[in-house]
Amino acid sequence: MRRYFIAAVLLLVLVGCKEEIDTSSRYVFIEKTITEYLESKDYYSEYTRLLGEMPVSEMSSTTLKQLLSARGHYTVFAPTNDAIQAYLDSLFRKGIITEPSWQGFKNENDLDSIKKVIVYNSIMDSGDNQPAYMVSDFPSHEHEFGQANMYNRKLRVYYGQLNPDSISINDQALLSKDNRDIPLINGYIHQVAGVIAPSNDRLGDFIYRWSRNPGSGYNVMSRLLMACGLADTLNAYRDEEWERLYQGGIVKDLPKHTSVGQAGTIPEHRYYGFTLFAETDHFWEQKFGKPAEEITVSEICEFLRESRLVDYVPGTLYDENYRNQMNVLNQFVTYHLLPQRIGREKLVIHYNELGYSVNSNKGPSIPIMDYYQTMGLPRMLKTYESRESNGIYLNRFPILMNGRGQFGPTHQNINNYHESGQFPRLKGTSTTPNESEGIRVLTYSEAGTDNTSIANGIIYPIEDLLVCTENVCNQMSSQRIRFDACCTMPELMNNDIRQTRAYYSYGAPNVRAIPTNYPYLESVEINEGTLFYYLQAYMSGYHNLQGDEFNIIGQYDFTMKLPPVPRAGQYEVRFGVATGSYVRSMAQVYFGTDRNNMYVTGIPMDLRVGGLEMRMPSGATPSNIGWEADTDDEEYNDRVTKSMRAKGFMKAPYAWCNANGTGSPVRTFHYMSRRIIINTYLQPYQNYYIRFKSVLEGQSYEFFMDYFEYVPKEVYDNPEESEDIW
Repeated sequence: MRRYFIAAVLLLVLVGCKEEIDTSSRYVFIEKTITEYLESKDYYSEYTRLLGEMPVSEMSSTTLKQLLSARGHYTVFAPTNDAIQAYLDSLFRKGIITEPSWQGFKNENDLDSIKKVIVYNSIMDSGDNQPAYMVSDFPSHEHEFGQANMYNRKLRVYYGQLNPDSISINDQALLSKDNRDIPLINGYIHQVAGVIAPSNDRLGDFIYRWSRNPGSGYNVMSRLLMACGLADTLNAYRDEEWERLYQGGIVKDLPKHTSVGQAGTIPEHRYYGFTLFAETDHFWEQKFGKPAEEITVSEICEFLRESRLVDYVPGTLYDENYRNQMNVLNQFVTYHLLPQRIGREKLVIHYNELGYSVNSNKGPSIPIMDYYQTMGLPRMLKTYESRESNGIYLNRFPILMNGRGQFGPTHQNINNYHESGQFPRLKGTSTTPNESEGIRVLTYSEAGTDNTSIANGIIYPIEDLLVCTENVCNQMSSQRIRFDACCTMPELMNNDIRQTRAYYSYGAPNVRAIPTNYPYLESVEINEGTLFYYLQAYMSGYHNLQGDEFNIIGQYDFTMKLPPVPRAGQYEVRFGVATGSYVRSMAQVYFGTDRNNMYVTGIPMDLRVGGLEMRMPSGATPSNIGWEADTDDEEYNDRVTKSMRAKGFMKAPYAWCNANGTGSPVRTFHYMSRRIIINTYLQPYQNYYIRFKSVLEGQSYEFFMDYFEYVPKEVYDNPEESEDIW
């Protein structure tokens, strides 16, 4: 009721309305369903008619009009009659229909398709546990709603540069200033002056068109992608075999999770997706001093060859076979591509890091980063944002005030993990003298590039040249690399499973599941007897990195593909553990480069053992790990760390907190820890595999999985500067 009280107060101070729009009850709760409200307004008559003609899905006879008359939480961007007519006019001008009316369609299929575009794109169903969206809950400029619409598309929000109250959806449909936030029994209506109609074309289609038509801002990059033969790859959209299995009931939900008590729902679809970071035509024009359309592929190849930016990769080729992943152009282009579609709000996932609050607008706090494997030759790309960065960056490597080195107790004694304003010296070839500052991801309005919504991908303009240089690899391999297990599984992002969010608490975690009888996750091989659950616990108070976890139950046996390391060297491979449950399991761990021939890493990893106790179904008993809370005595803390490391344990990081970020750092909890799985020499440009196999008898034991760390020797065994607590 808080929203409606505030809205009622606003009514007392707001004045003015459009003559044709009834705004008398804008800020008063209306005892009508969405359908009833739409039917009461003549200017929605066309939209209401279409809702009555369109079924909720191909598998249902219920119409959208009936759906919007039932209980629920729906956000409706309702186009007026004029908006729908304007859309028909645009189709006529494009030659899609023979006249600007419903009689202008050449066949019933085209007519049905356009009706679906109009209605399915206009509705977001937030389900039973999440509220519908008021304007105050809309995402930031050029960010996407957390909830997909009924066309399975994520809508983007644009705010006017001079007037933030001027809001449009997908830069196509302007919200009415007088007729938005209409509160109804089952959701909100926002009147729009245009039809929301995202393109159904895929990334490869756009690349093909843009390579031939300057004006998008991506003409050069499009021609490079075409030269590498990537257009067909970037047109992948949906796994039709999964569609058949799902609709036929051959793949099924998993039984109730033993601890959470919810069934594990399997994904309805298996979509493919792509993220492209692209230098703009403006960048290339400045680099070469001529119009983008005059810059040739061979000129860029020559530039890459002469600058020697990627020649440190053994076996790099400089011929014209650009489709070969060892070709210099292919290496350059594929480093711009991720095989998962990542919305701007998820390029860097802020949730429970120290100093951040999901319930406020304070913005970023300490640096947060994710690591993704790019397409082509196996390499790693870092996404990054902090309070000091003032935006999202790729491959940014600031010196952090982490209580070590120049910020240690004998020097400045600063240990807040914020950026210092300094950057390390270059280590090898680089694109620019300030390359370690990273490459900023621009907004479309900053870059002046095409901002069209693409069916299977998303493009981000970037400010500078993105290359996996020697300096980038050396900087990355000089730091601890911590990556969420989800980063290795593109399907979770592509199918809106990872980091599904509401904008306030909805309690219990969302339990999703992956079946064993189909390879839904390309990077994970799940054997029979494995119940593979993913717990998306946004706003549920979990201690985990980013608030989610994998919980694998039964006589499990599964193998994961891990990303490559940035350069050759001795590394520790670590695994984050939460021993909070009394039904954790024990797993034998295998590791190697051949998923069919891995070696045992040591004795089984016992997830029941925490820093102070071993938790069993019968209760807790003391452990001998030697966990002790941090003190003000750094030397004493280091002795505790060394003692725990000798047993293969480390305390949890200090970087994030429990209770959705409002609680204490997870390092302060003895049941949170890191396990050193293996210390070994790793090579770049290849993937490694890790296998976890249950060694306990029983079907109810849980294997917990959250995050991994690659830690180079110069971090974990540095005689001059010990590893920080973060």
